[in-house]
Amino acid sequence: MGPPGSSQSAELGSSGPLKGLYPTIRERNAVMFNNDLMADVHFVVGPPGGTQRLPGHKYVLAVGSSVFHAMFYGELAEDKDEIRIPDVDPAAFLAMLKYIYCDEIDLAADTVLATLYAAKKYIVPHLARACVNFLETSLSAKNACVLLSQSCLFEEPDLTQRCWEVIDAQAELALKSEGFCDIDFQTLESILRRETLNAKEIVVFEAALNWAEVECQRQDLALSIENKRKVLGKALYLIRIPTMALDDFANGAAQSGVLTLNETNDIFLWYTAAKKPELQFVSKARKGLVPQRCHRFQSCAYRSNQWRYRGRCDSIQFAVDKRVFIAGFGLYGSSCGSAEYSAKIELKRQGVVLGQNLSKYFSDGSSSTFPVWFEYPVQIEPDTFYTASVILDGNELSYFGQEGMTEVQCGKVTVQFQCSSDSTNGTGVQGGQIPELIFYA
Repeated sequence: MGPPGSSQSAELGSSGPLKGLYPTIRERNAVMFNNDLMADVHFVVGPPGGTQRLPGHKYVLAVGSSVFHAMFYGELAEDKDEIRIPDVDPAAFLAMLKYIYCDEIDLAADTVLATLYAAKKYIVPHLARACVNFLETSLSAKNACVLLSQSCLFEEPDLTQRCWEVIDAQAELALKSEGFCDIDFQTLESILRRETLNAKEIVVFEAALNWAEVECQRQDLALSIENKRKVLGKALYLIRIPTMALDDFANGAAQSGVLTLNETNDIFLWYTAAKKPELQFVSKARKGLVPQRCHRFQSCAYRSNQWRYRGRCDSIQFAVDKRVFIAGFGLYGSSCGSAEYSAKIELKRQGVVLGQNLSKYFSDGSSSTFPVWFEYPVQIEPDTFYTASVILDGNELSYFGQEGMTEVQCGKVTVQFQCSSDSTNGTGVQGGQIPELIFYA
């Protein structure tokens, strides 16, 4: 039963909320949530111009939070009827009160960070843990950079670690997200320093310039090349410009205007000269991430009349026991000499397409597997089945897998396989195409 609104307060007052109507203490407390009836304290919550006046009951609050206990009953307690809290969002404060009064955790994506702040401020550990769990499960490339900067403030190492996992594996998506421009300078530096970023350096460079543009606006500076360089400061030298592909440098960074003529000249010499100049930029490429390969067949074969494609779909379902990022598939190729294939790859969860790509790969006629990649790695949640599919066009006679396994241990990740109803070309658990999942863990 939901707590009555303030309009029912008078009615409750006349009948009395505790006349046996509510059998449990949780229900009796819930009646008093956000209720002026018998309130002995009020909070004015939120910044000036956006405040909300909320009622409270000292006993309930003191039992739910050691901070409220000290505030109302401790040695330094002040007997105020109204307490101003300008640094907490009203919706977040209400979410905390709802937990204290009703034992209900009601979190939303747009208020969960503010609720975590409130839970930390008033030492409500179970609610804080629930906020962190919510953030960890809703973490994506779009919000990972912003959450990284927040998780450092909140001193939540597990959340920080999860943010880095997403930022490393899906670096290009994270760097191109709108949220990247909202991070503070310290977080920008830590991302630009990151050895394991799985991104082209030109993408890192462009992301830093996008951040600098927004930072100029934040500082009320004119949008000029000079000011962009000014707000980046020494962080500019954390971008590993000399490790870019030469054409990325020549067509991008060299013409951006951010570098001085001397820097541009020295970097061109770095690419081409035998005697390389001293550079302020880091000139050693990032390590990035090493992809893992989960191979599901124990052997492979070919026959004179198999494996044929003709636009049909080869598909398999899989599930993992730990969160991973699928980067692509390893596929078999031609069994009669070298050949080029066109591959349309797709990854779905419950019918929803999460990633797809159309690419070509060259098969040298061996029984090796050949990688095909998604544009960006796709985050895969544990304990749910996903569908991996490929439609191939090319030499019809190719290798195919045999003696397939339903479960494969790959490093610390266990992968389970099952047949897919999308498969119209014979691929299943026992044999067929898609011998490998390529992933980051």
